[in-house]
Amino acid sequence: MRLRLLLLSAALLCAGSSASAQDSPESFGFEGTLIFWTPSPEIVLTSGTLGTPVDFINTFAVDEKRFRSFRTVAKAGKHKVRFSRESIKYDSTATLTETVRFQGQTYTVGIPTTAELDWSLTRIGYEWDAVAGSRGFLGVFFDLKNNKMKAQLSAPGVTAEVFDRTIPVPTIGGTGRAYLTKYISVTAEWTGFKWNRTDSIAKFVDFDIYGTANLGRNLGVEYGYRSVKVDYDVESDIGDLKLKGPYFGFLIRF
Repeated sequence: MRLRLLLLSAALLCAGSSASAQDSPESFGFEGTLIFWTPSPEIVLTSGTLGTPVDFINTFAVDEKRFRSFRTVAKAGKHKVRFSRESIKYDSTATLTETVRFQGQTYTVGIPTTAELDWSLTRIGYEWDAVAGSRGFLGVFFDLKNNKMKAQLSAPGVTAEVFDRTIPVPTIGGTGRAYLTKYISVTAEWTGFKWNRTDSIAKFVDFDIYGTANLGRNLGVEYGYRSVKVDYDVESDIGDLKLKGPYFGFLIRF
């Protein structure tokens, strides 16, 4: 409900835009943003014949980490091309309290075991703003989220087998921005995808809301909250991955 109100506000504000658009932060051709994100992770993977679910976060007491990512937007009128990339890496060692089977290998109780996870999320897409002006915009976008995941467990006497999957996910969503003042705005966006077949199931949901304080037309700072959820069940692999938490960033426009 709150998101609907935000998008409606953006539409109303855009409708009231005037000739001052040239002085607006929205009058840019390129935007680049550097993001520092500290998500709370939940990552459970099952892989291989007779594999058991492996909780990479709780079993191995992985701490929260801050990750850097970047976003770019190329704009021409109501059309935008968007690109972003995040690289999420966790690793930790723990003595197992229960036997785990992963990628065809068995890791037994009492053995120090190291878990490593590397998840790269690359997004490229197209956005069309049906309503756009100096006071905000309201639009839809389509993108391809390419998930590249590598995970492995290693322990003395066990030959480590690497879980390596690349999962491209097409998503569709909506986005809106409203200016509270001339240089302070609130933006929200949501994308999703669901695939359900007899031999495979996949779901991806990405929600992002953030405020921007623009330091003139060319510079700004952001603070926001993002939630990413990925669920899949393909052949002998099952994944349940969630990342959610606050972030801050710096942007430049020209």
